Amino acid sequence: MINAPDRPRDRSIGDLVREALWFLTHTLVAIAFLAAVLGVMTLNHPDPNSPSPKIVATVLAFLVPMFGGLIVAHIQQSKTARYVWISGLVVFVVVSVWVLDLPTGNGLCEGCGSVEKIWRTFFSFTHGSGLMSGDGPLIGAWIPLAMVSYAIGARFGLEP
Repeated sequence: MINAPDRPRDRSIGDLVREALWFLTHTLVAIAFLAAVLGVMTLNHPDPNSPSPKIVATVLAFLVPMFGGLIVAHIQQSKTARYVWISGLVVFVVVSVWVLDLPTGNGLCEGCGSVEKIWRTFFSFTHGSGLMSGDGPLIGAWIPLAMVSYAIGARFGLEP
């Protein structure tokens, strides 16, 4: 078996803890970039029933963390920043399971199947599921999107 040159097997506990803390830090930085986007969007007082601000927020939730990840990774040169997408995937899966366990009653998503329930909760801006009090795009789509785009930006920031 050939060992990869960038993955030594004999890392110390301190190295592993340091890498885990950097992974957590990069994850929190990606969420901070999303919080900045949402803060700026909130200052504009958008109409909560209009899909336009949600679409703009989705685009910004992708672009701002991506450029932020590019800048942070270029300055810091941390390879750990490339793997923040894993946090986004874990958040998406956990929130999806939670949404699937939410009870549906008389309302917008009565009788929805699993895929429709997830789609209408996270990705539909005009005809939501009525679950999570309308916070589905924030928790189920924008947070994972910010983490994935941060990792994409970090990947480009680490290239010479």
